[in-house]
Amino acid sequence: MQYFVVMIDYGRRGREAIVDPEITRREVISRVASGEYRNISFIHEIVDSSVDDITAEILAEAAVPEIQAADADLQASRFDHARDLRKHEPV
Repeated sequence: MQYFVVMIDYGRRGREAIVDPEITRREVISRVASGEYRNISFIHEIVDSSVDDITAEILAEAAVPEIQAADADLQASRFDHARDLRKHEPV
């Protein structure tokens, strides 16, 4: 028997383990890529009595881009700068 465990972290609200014996590896990848599964703590593949952590493999196959915090801050900085410039424009 083979199945996957996807642990989702909701922060203060806790965690949820999604376990569905009928779901395939392809379906897990599809759900990760579509954004249905977010804030993933780990993904384990259970085959008979062995457990493998396949989180990195699934994320790589789903091609989930990692957004660096610095990139988001740069965009926010541009918006803040533009707003500050508008404050000092003569009316």
